[in-house]
Amino acid sequence: MSDIKLFEEKKVRTHWDAEKEQWFFSVINVIEILTGSSIPKRYWSDLKKKLAVEGSEVYEKIVRLKMQAEDGKMRETDVADTETLLRIIQSIPSPKAEPFKQWLAKTGYERMQEIANPEQSMDRARENWQKLGRSEKWIQQRMTGQETRNKLTDYWKESGVEKTNEFALLTNIIHQEWTGLTVKKHKDLKGLQSQNLRDHMTEAELIFTALAELSTRQIAETEQAKGLLENARAGKKGGAVAKNARKELEAKTGKSVVTGENFLPPGKKIKALIPPPKKKK
Repeated sequence: MSDIKLFEEKKVRTHWDAEKEQWFFSVINVIEILTGSSIPKRYWSDLKKKLAVEGSEVYEKIVRLKMQAEDGKMRETDVADTETLLRIIQSIPSPKAEPFKQWLAKTGYERMQEIANPEQSMDRARENWQKLGRSEKWIQQRMTGQETRNKLTDYWKESGVEKTNEFALLTNIIHQEWTGLTVKKHKDLKGLQSQNLRDHMTEAELIFTALAELSTRQIAETEQAKGLLENARAGKKGGAVAKNARKELEAKTGKSVVTGENFLPPGKKIKALIPPPKKKK
């Protein structure tokens, strides 16, 4: 399970290995936080050479995993478990080293709590969104949408859809059907790169995304869709339900549901590029 954790409002890409019951952290993200370097990859490259000269076994314990890169694509990057990461931190002179160690310990403890009580995972997500300034109304819609999404992906898994790229393909089919845009084009519209699109959706966009995915699941269950092709057809039908509802709302309000609005820091916001629809006379 891949996830994003926040340390002092800075993102750290993480992966929870359920089999090993271990967290793995993006080394590049951690180095960027501790050093403030604008080129953390070069810092890490130099540090690896230094550790090798010193005879350290740290590098041998580094794992390569695919994580979402700055361009939004999944790319392999160096990750380390908590023990290995602590040894790396010891080699980096930084005033943030001790606070980060405490954060690591807290993250591990919280994960154990979440396994025992899954509701705590949602509570922590709520806390992160609150720290980022999201309203309670938006947070509730985001969480409701995530639950709807999880039920859909559970169905896909049970019906023979397993590969990550197949999940992405089906998601894109649904999204393009109801918005008229691919996921990539929607992110471009909002001026996003590596950010999660749903974390920058408006309340209306979240609602229609949830409607499209709820409709897709119910249609797939009714038709007993199996495999990629049958679920893709169900995805287009489910997306069309949300598309028709979107067009109806836009005709009544004269406002586009799909917009360029985002939650980027001030100064980086962009205006919607889609002209508002005309009201029906």
